[in-house]
Amino acid sequence: MNDNTNNVHEYMQALGQQATAAARAMSKASTAYKNAVLEDLAARIIKQQTALVEANSLDLEAGRAKGLDAALLDRLELTPARIQSMADGLVQIAALQDPVGEISNMASRPSGIQVGQMRVPLGVIGIIYESRPNVTADAAGLCLKSGNAVILRGGSEAIHSNQAIGKLIQQALKQAGLPETAVQVVAVTDRQAVHELLTMDQYVSVIVPRGGKGLIKRVTTDATIPVIKHLDGNCHVYIDEQADYDKAIAIAVNAKTHRYGVCNAMETLLIHQSTATELLPKLAQCFAQHEVELRGCERVCAVIKQAQMANNDDWYEEYLAPVLAIKVVDDIEQAIDHIEMYGSHHTDVIVTENFSAAQKFLREVDSSSVMVNASSRFADGFEYGLGAEIGISTDKIHARGPVGLIGLTSQKYIVFGDGTIRE
Repeated sequence: MNDNTNNVHEYMQALGQQATAAARAMSKASTAYKNAVLEDLAARIIKQQTALVEANSLDLEAGRAKGLDAALLDRLELTPARIQSMADGLVQIAALQDPVGEISNMASRPSGIQVGQMRVPLGVIGIIYESRPNVTADAAGLCLKSGNAVILRGGSEAIHSNQAIGKLIQQALKQAGLPETAVQVVAVTDRQAVHELLTMDQYVSVIVPRGGKGLIKRVTTDATIPVIKHLDGNCHVYIDEQADYDKAIAIAVNAKTHRYGVCNAMETLLIHQSTATELLPKLAQCFAQHEVELRGCERVCAVIKQAQMANNDDWYEEYLAPVLAIKVVDDIEQAIDHIEMYGSHHTDVIVTENFSAAQKFLREVDSSSVMVNASSRFADGFEYGLGAEIGISTDKIHARGPVGLIGLTSQKYIVFGDGTIRE
C-alpha cells in the first residue's frame, strides 16, 4: 500500500499525474515494445499462478466472512482455467493489429494540400469494475496495446487479487523499459477514490465502468469526464412474417437460454401476427424445456395458456434471468416502434427471409448492434473479431457497440503541404 493512501485525494491526484506522464511515453512506444509487455505478462501470470491463487484466497475468505452470495464468489474466484484464460487473452491482444499511427482517408485538395487522419491514443483511461479480477489483466492489456495509460479501480472484494495482478503488470512494463505507472491499480478501498477518479478531468480522458446497473448509473451521474458505457441490455428478437421457422426457433432459444445473466441475451421476443398461431406453441415447448417463465400480451396468452399476462414494466425489463416477455405485433413497423420505445439501443435482431424487410430493420432500428438471422449473443468483441473488448457502448459519440482497440483511440487530422499557403 502507498503511504499516501491515508489521504485519498492526494493519493488519487498523484496517480493521475503519474498516469499522464506515462501516457506520453506509451503513445510513442513501438508495437514491438507493447507486444513484449503483453507476452511477458502472460508468461508471468502462468509462472506466478500459485501466488495469484494465494492472493485470491484472501479475497474469497473475506468474501465468505462478509456473506457474499455464491454468484459473487464465483465471479471473484481465480480458477486455473481463468488464470490460463487471462494469459491467453493477453497473447491474443498482442497478435492484434496495432491501430496507433494508422493513417486513413488521405485526399488531395485543390489548394495543393493533402489531408488525412491518423489514429492516436485517448491518453489516460479510468476503469471502474466489480468482482472479476481477470478484468485487471484484460483491461490493462487493451489499454497498453492501444498506447494508453490506465488507472484501474476494482471492487474492494478483489483488492488482494487485483494488487497481485497489478504487480505483475508493472514488472512486465519495467522489463520492457516502459513506465511502470502506465498501469496503476488503486490501492485504497475507500469509496472516495471512485469519486476522485470520476472527477479528475485534468488527468483522465475517459471512464469505462464494468459492472452492474447500480455502478454504471452512479458513474454516469457523478462523472465530469466522458463515459463509455451501456446501462441496460434489453435486447429484442423480431420474428418476421417471412421467417424460416427452424431458424427462428434456434435463434430465439439460443438468444435467451445460452446464458441468462449477460447484457446480450434476448429479453423480449416480438413475433408477427401471421406466424404467431403456428410458431408460439413450438417456442413455448422449447422454452419450457429450459424452464423459462413466459410473460405475454393478450394475443400471446390466448395461445400459450401457461404464459402470465405481461404489464408495461415487462417491456422495459432486463431480466438477466430465465424470464422472457413476448408480444405479437401487427407488422414490422410496429416491431420497430416497440423497440424504439422500450429498447436500450444495445442489440436487436430480425429473423426473416425477406431482403427488403431485413434492410428496413437494419436502417431503422437505432441500436449499437443490429442483426439479421443471427443470435443476439454474438454482440461481443471477441465474436466481432476485435480480439477482446473493454465494454459495450450504447452511446453514439466516439465508440459504439463492443469497444476494442479502435474504441480506445481517436483520430487527428494530418496535413501535408510543400510550402503551400492559403490564397
